[in-house]
Amino acid sequence: MLKNFIQSVGVANIVLLLVVLSIIVVSEYIFLSGNKLDAIFIAIWAPTILGFMNYFKYRK
Repeated sequence: MLKNFIQSVGVANIVLLLVVLSIIVVSEYIFLSGNKLDAIFIAIWAPTILGFMNYFKYRK
């Protein structure tokens, strides 16, 4: 089941999704530690990476 999911989504996309998830976790940690502006700056990276993923997926 997991192998079929990896094949249908692609290894590169799974790696990028894990990177996005880690960015969100790091951003939350930084936000809760008191550096709110740094956390917001880092949090903007996640939707940017997802946007690039969509752009390269649907580019023809």
